[in-house]
Amino acid sequence: MNIVVEKQPKCVATLRVEIPAEQVSGERERIVAGYTKQAKLPGFRPGKAPRKVIEKRYEKEISEELRDRLMQEGCDEALRKESLKVLDFGVPESTEFTADGGFSFSTRILLAPEITLPEYKGIPVKVPAVAVPDEELNKQLDGLRERFADFNTLEGRALQTGDFAVIDYTSTTEGKPLEEFLGKPAGYIGGREGFWVRINDDSFLPGFAAQLVGLNAGDSKEVTVTIPADFPLSDLREKEVVFAVTVKELKEAVLPELDDELAAKLAPGKTLEEIKTIIRDNMERERRRQIDDLKVNQIVEHFNTQVEFDVPEELLAQETQNQADAMVRQGIQSGLSQEEVEAQQTEIFANAGSQAKSNIKTNFILQEIARAENISVSDQELVNHLVAIANSRKQAPKKFIRDLQRSGRLPGVRNSMLVGKAIDFVVENAKVEETSEPLGEA
Repeated sequence: MNIVVEKQPKCVATLRVEIPAEQVSGERERIVAGYTKQAKLPGFRPGKAPRKVIEKRYEKEISEELRDRLMQEGCDEALRKESLKVLDFGVPESTEFTADGGFSFSTRILLAPEITLPEYKGIPVKVPAVAVPDEELNKQLDGLRERFADFNTLEGRALQTGDFAVIDYTSTTEGKPLEEFLGKPAGYIGGREGFWVRINDDSFLPGFAAQLVGLNAGDSKEVTVTIPADFPLSDLREKEVVFAVTVKELKEAVLPELDDELAAKLAPGKTLEEIKTIIRDNMERERRRQIDDLKVNQIVEHFNTQVEFDVPEELLAQETQNQADAMVRQGIQSGLSQEEVEAQQTEIFANAGSQAKSNIKTNFILQEIARAENISVSDQELVNHLVAIANSRKQAPKKFIRDLQRSGRLPGVRNSMLVGKAIDFVVENAKVEETSEPLGEA
């Protein structure tokens, strides 16, 4: 068998295979013998029909099976002989039975990139301590108190930091009502009646609430805010919006005492100390998960800066679309309108492309690490994983696995598990340094 591989940029190659006549003849003999043994033709007992009758009756089927087998054998031999890491053999561009009885074909193949691994043991990562700081626990407890707060109407004084204001407002930019300026609905930023805003830096828009300090019920004021550069409506980013605000009421939150009485409201039969223990344990579990993510993110960033190689364009295009679709879904779930999503289309695809390239590079690097460390996923591990997924979705495991097989998705699941094992290996062997930096900033 003659095999020629012509490699091109971007992980593409052309495979040309020539199979000699004697190998073609031998394979055809085996196929015909199989049909002769199993064929059921009128007037003949099974397995007793003459060879010429079989060849004439199943001429098309025999030729198609012969072609398929020869192409599979050619591809398998190319893998062995050339040590190729093939992602996709593609559809053969030309197949031909030659005059001397041989067979030849060519196909465009997609190759895994050639990677020179950096040192992947002892990668330095910095993470905060797992222990929950008291100040974070106290914030959670204050949040619980706020859930049971009473609100008193304030009279006889002006708004102060920490108060709540009930306001009506409309908005304009460049002298036009916001919706007229945008040519589409502006959502909550366009205007509201009876809107509650807390007088602190985190409320509504940066700089908005601070301009209400000192106002009394019944007062009106124009509040000017520069819209942040990362605001969902791209047409408003870094533009000045003027809000015509009228204060209708001033409210003060009266928080309950942090004691066993409040604990009983949260969970009947529990004391405050028991509630604190439950909250701390939950926070620590979440904190561990976030720290694990932080380790992975730093390792991924390390790999992407240390290793450079071509990424298959077909995979990049597909993953970019997947990432863009996910970003759109997330935006819609967070409250963006279809018009707002469309306005950010260019930015979404730019971010999606960057994330897609990082994902693909990381995936290939981790597969190479798994190969170097002899990390694998056994059939039993794969089955156990799929059964767990099926049970979590309340589906019959056998049907769930069969559907994955039929759709060709099992290799992808196994690969995801392999990559997961590889990243676990790298994390376990990382050089971890605990810092005093808060988790959010880290």
